[in-house]
Amino acid sequence: MGIEILFIVIAALVVLAVVSTVRIVPQARAYNIERFGRFQRTLRPGLNFIIPVVDRVNTKYDLREQVFSSKPQPVITEDNLVVNIDTVLYYQITEPRAAAYEVANYLAAIDQLTVTTLRNVIGGMDLERTLTSREEINSMLRGVLDEATGKWGIRVNRVEIKAIDPPPSIKEAMEKQMRAERDKRAVVLHAEGERQQRILTAEGARQQAILEAQGDQQARILRADGEAQAVERVFQAVHANNADPKLLAYKYLEMLPHLANGEGNTFWVIPGELSQAVQNVSKAFASETGAAAPTGSEQEGAGESGEQAGEESPAELTAAQNRETATRAADHAAEIAAEAVANARQEAAAAAGDASGQVPGQRATAFEGGHDGDTESPSR
Repeated sequence: MGIEILFIVIAALVVLAVVSTVRIVPQARAYNIERFGRFQRTLRPGLNFIIPVVDRVNTKYDLREQVFSSKPQPVITEDNLVVNIDTVLYYQITEPRAAAYEVANYLAAIDQLTVTTLRNVIGGMDLERTLTSREEINSMLRGVLDEATGKWGIRVNRVEIKAIDPPPSIKEAMEKQMRAERDKRAVVLHAEGERQQRILTAEGARQQAILEAQGDQQARILRADGEAQAVERVFQAVHANNADPKLLAYKYLEMLPHLANGEGNTFWVIPGELSQAVQNVSKAFASETGAAAPTGSEQEGAGESGEQAGEESPAELTAAQNRETATRAADHAAEIAAEAVANARQEAAAAAGDASGQVPGQRATAFEGGHDGDTESPSR
């Protein structure tokens, strides 16, 4: 019985010794082994064996990249302003032995080194440059920390400034400055918009005026060409048909009444050749009428002719009708011209009487008397 208990105790000790001998290290981990208080070796991930009681695990490290966020630290800038800067470090342990035996507390050492380096860097910058030069500050911090932590078995991958907090008074001043800048940009943009609008409006008005002028020019050219062609055709027609003075005098008298039809015609000068034109028309048609009227002997001769006069009577009747029509037209034109002349004289006398305060009848009488030398009556 005693022997069995002894075997059980020995077996338990053997199992305990075997268990104490085996060490399983996880991935991305590292264990520092000390033998009799002195560093012996570093266990790597996997199955490892140590001597129980003699060897022991001193420190365990995580070899993955880790993040360390420091507390906000007050820093004085070049222009004597106190700002609180908060930083974030990304580091990785590359040498477990150095991390354990080269520095007592590598996190505290990194934190203090970051603060001193940051104060040194920010002390040479003003506030505006500090706020706008984060990349430059990060690069300078990373260079200094990487050089200092290399012998500690730590590699600083990145250093980022998480926040820069200026004093409240500075924040208020910055907000006012930002509002002023935004208002300035708004005013400038508004002015630019109005300027562009006026330029475009002026360009549009200029283009419209040019197009209207060109259109007016083309219209006047076309209108003048049409009038020139009309005058040329009338001139050619008159000369081709060899118009006699009777026709020209008749057209002259026919056009006279239209001269006084205008709304603004308050004064009308009677041309001196009006009476002469009326006299020419009257003489022309009177001569044709006298030449066409048969005498008594001609009537007897016509009665004796018999059949020959009967054959020529239709043509003579037509000619007489044409002459009679022409005579009536001439008389009608003369009446229209005389009426137009009388109306024009009355209007001229009325206008002259209103201007001078005289009696319209007296002014009209004086006007008629003054133009007797220029206007000849048909009877004369």
